[in-house]
Amino acid sequence: MKAKFMREAIRLSLQKMRGNHGGPFGAVVVRHGKIVGRGWNQVTSANDPTAHAEVIAIREACRRLKTFRLDDCELYASCEPCPMCLAAGYWARLRKIYYGNTRRDAAAIGFDDDFLYHEAARPVARRKIPMKQVFRNEALKVFAEWKSKPDKIQY
Repeated sequence: MKAKFMREAIRLSLQKMRGNHGGPFGAVVVRHGKIVGRGWNQVTSANDPTAHAEVIAIREACRRLKTFRLDDCELYASCEPCPMCLAAGYWARLRKIYYGNTRRDAAAIGFDDDFLYHEAARPVARRKIPMKQVFRNEALKVFAEWKSKPDKIQY
């Protein structure tokens, strides 16, 4: 781990929090010793509940590198990623994630993600947001076409 990258994630979290861009979270994506993506929490400033530091950093890295796979990259985050950001890290196929604060540290200042960890593990019928499957047969037709699509890009 390179200390300068973690310090940059922490610096972003502090600077952007002080500038009222969102919560106290920052992240950088690093490839071959260079920062290729920077992000900070923009949930309240962008009115976007998905605008977490890690997601923003991953998006910027993918845009700059012109790829959706970051398997030769590492993420440095000022805090342990929430379930959404952790999933984004897996989807991006990050090689490694380093973090500063824990999710318990975040819970202590009002950012409690435990609900989400538990909710995702519940059976669909027991989740707080009601979910109902509809139009499966129509939706399956699209999947069938995807399965046989000769020029698809696998991911």
